[in-house]
Amino acid sequence: MGRLRVVIVGGGFGGLACARKLDGEPEDVLLIDAHNYHLFTPLLYQVATALLNPSDIAYPLRKVFRRSPNVRFRQALVTRVDFQDRAVWTHDGERIPYDRLVLATGSVNDYFGNEAVARHAIGLKQLDEAMRLRNHVLACLERASRTTDPEERREWLTFVVVGGGPTGVEYAGALGELLRLVLGRDYPELTLEESKIVLVEGQDRLLGQFPGRLGQYAARTLAKRGIEVRLSTLVQSADDRSVALSTGDGIRTRTVVWSAGVRPQDPLDEAGVERGRAGRLVVDDHLRVDGPEGVFAIGDAAAARGGADADLPMLSPPAMQEGRYVARAIIEETHGRPPGGAPFRYLDKGTMATIGRNSAVAQVRGLRFRGFPGWVAWLAVHIYYLIGFRNRLAVLWSWAWNYLKKDRAIRIIARSQADPLTDDLDETAPDGYSGRMAR
Repeated sequence: MGRLRVVIVGGGFGGLACARKLDGEPEDVLLIDAHNYHLFTPLLYQVATALLNPSDIAYPLRKVFRRSPNVRFRQALVTRVDFQDRAVWTHDGERIPYDRLVLATGSVNDYFGNEAVARHAIGLKQLDEAMRLRNHVLACLERASRTTDPEERREWLTFVVVGGGPTGVEYAGALGELLRLVLGRDYPELTLEESKIVLVEGQDRLLGQFPGRLGQYAARTLAKRGIEVRLSTLVQSADDRSVALSTGDGIRTRTVVWSAGVRPQDPLDEAGVERGRAGRLVVDDHLRVDGPEGVFAIGDAAAARGGADADLPMLSPPAMQEGRYVARAIIEETHGRPPGGAPFRYLDKGTMATIGRNSAVAQVRGLRFRGFPGWVAWLAVHIYYLIGFRNRLAVLWSWAWNYLKKDRAIRIIARSQADPLTDDLDETAPDGYSGRMAR
């Protein structure tokens, strides 16, 4: 028997963890992703608020495995999986055979069928979305500084953030810091009092995955920093100049940021593949997809439970643990050990979210932190999990400069032209699809 051909679809947290665990093992591993970099999605909002450069949170996948004897990378979009033929097909018609397949394709924005919101909101899941949001917000400030109509100026300076999870809370807090920094200084025509940030959450509290007290603390902290928090409220529709809320209110705004929901993304169109309520692929206790032989699913794409009663959250820690578990299972099989073994069990190391300068909430193995201690813990954890020494150093320097000087130097509006070499990937991919694990 020859070496096992392992194909991993998705170079995010789960797929990358699986490939790194297989590095140096007696399998031929091919990692496929629509982009040639791994994206550290927990810091996307800092790119969107002009604190970090895009290159600070993205790391070339080929560089990760440049010295690997058995792991190779290919930039492609997987559009179809043929279980009978045991092969995946890419956007350009290439057939790639596999012996073991790991689906780590992650998630995309879910607008819950609301086409109006999907057309006018800006998501915060991909690098291009973060750059678009940064450009948009800075352009809004430029337009506001030129208009003499007070009503129009308020529209340009009103920002609606939809979703009170970690991404929405972190972005709202960071956006508030950006506005406090530049209004009245870079833009002497504008005042902070003219701006408005509204955080809209459908549940009755923020940070639903955290204990109630931490969510309440986040709401109080945001309110003290001038951010309006609306709970038990949904966005029903949106257009170029306003959003309509479920309470009957309307908000005049030119900016709607979406962080309220995601859905799993995978290239399977097989009717026989079972899916859970959220559309995630149903897997057994060993993360194997029911039905096809030799197929695993991990991360956001998988409805894994890992010993819990409910599906594991769509976050990076479960994805990384699942990726390493699947890699170990493949290694054991290669060494002739019988399949099966101990089922996957998720070790919850904690969850955290920052609210802004000197303030964060964290729950780590039963311990709860908030305020400055939580903020320090958040900084340390995110620096630790960044890939690449250069990225860690660049991020740490940017944080230190911003903390000491209260200055965000990356306030440029930059738009790139279309490139025919990559247009085929963009045109083929479903809305927001990247083939990577999400936060």
